[in-house]
Amino acid sequence: MWLTSSSVGRKLIMSISGLFLILFLAFHMSMNLVAIISSDAYNQVCGFLGSNWYAVAGTAVLAAGVFVHFAYAIILTLQNRKARGEQRYAVSENQGSVEWASQNMFLLGAIVIIGLCIHLVHFWSKMMLPELLGNAEMIQATEAAVNSVNLQLNNEVEATQNGAALILYTFKNPVNVVLYVIWLIALWFHLTHGMWSAMQTLGANNKTWMPRWKCISNIFATVVCAGFIAVVFYGYFA
Repeated sequence: MWLTSSSVGRKLIMSISGLFLILFLAFHMSMNLVAIISSDAYNQVCGFLGSNWYAVAGTAVLAAGVFVHFAYAIILTLQNRKARGEQRYAVSENQGSVEWASQNMFLLGAIVIIGLCIHLVHFWSKMMLPELLGNAEMIQATEAAVNSVNLQLNNEVEATQNGAALILYTFKNPVNVVLYVIWLIALWFHLTHGMWSAMQTLGANNKTWMPRWKCISNIFATVVCAGFIAVVFYGYFA
């Protein structure tokens, strides 16, 4: 099949799947900011996403797109290295952070993947996974963890729904704060190059729209990463 057998087709799939990553990050960041405004509201959002199978299915679709993006990134990187040595991405302009990001997308992507794995261990494995599996022991372990920082859980609410408490518990550890900040800085560089590069692959590469897409990419990456970092520091200082 052309989409999977040719280099152009694989780049097209990577660009489209990258849009799934953009949607996933925008939704996840918006959801997390609710924790700063209202712990109860955030817990309600977590409860809705954990118990509503439509929401679970939608999250699974976005996650599948992210997985495809990462997989094709590895394939294309190996192909580029084999064909052009260390030249990994062709860019139309070589300037500033764009040049650096374009030449280090694989490294940035690797940091993003590692950060995502850490995030899944800290939150998804303690919130949604126990609820999906109905694992009472995992739920109790999470409840004990959040209580260890003197956070009083509502007896009527399971620990898997007390996402706000888990945020505070996780980011009271300064090591986690540093790891997440490094992760989000790498994500910022990855998005600032990857978003406009995806639009270029999809055909929006004329002289009028490419500068606009680069500006949009910088704004989007800054808003998303700043939102995530705000939640991290909220958890640490609250």
